[in-house]
Amino acid sequence: MNRSKFLRLLPVLLFAAVAGFFAIALHTGDPSLLPSTLVGRQVPQGVFPPIEGLESANGTPEAGFTSADLAKGKVSVVNYWASWCVPCIEEHPFLEKLKSMANVDIYGINYKDRADAARRFIGRFGNPYTAVGTDSSGRAAIDWGVYGTPETFVVNGKGQIVYKHVGPISEGALTAKLLPAIEKARAEAGSTASGS
Repeated sequence: MNRSKFLRLLPVLLFAAVAGFFAIALHTGDPSLLPSTLVGRQVPQGVFPPIEGLESANGTPEAGFTSADLAKGKVSVVNYWASWCVPCIEEHPFLEKLKSMANVDIYGINYKDRADAARRFIGRFGNPYTAVGTDSSGRAAIDWGVYGTPETFVVNGKGQIVYKHVGPISEGALTAKLLPAIEKARAEAGSTASGS
């Protein structure tokens, strides 16, 4: 009798073990370790139209941008975000900090969002972006290899992706990953320029 009870409980026990394994794996994994086939390649070609109705502090319309803007000789950062993304709220102060600490242009791509919600988000949390474009269909995100928001890319002056950060930027990621990636891209651009 005990053996038949055990055999009936065996599938439940196996399921619980597998579910426990996946739960542990989900909470202990580092999403920033996800591979990116785009590191070392040119940014995907695209046009990111401005967020409708978004204005700068002086009342002029905020511009969108194109991929060509990322290849003008200056290291820049591209940040995928959305108003409905809770981790985007958490990382927003670190984007402000990144802009001031690294003296870098940050290009924001608002992902699958409504213009009014995006405007409210920037109005409430501030605008660290040099330019803000939209990817309302999500098509460009596929080209960029975006897994979800937020994601951040460091782009060298030639328009090549040199680093990808998956997930929200934290204090640790800012100092240990993003700032060193930006400085490395600047140093490589300087050594290339002096070697020519």
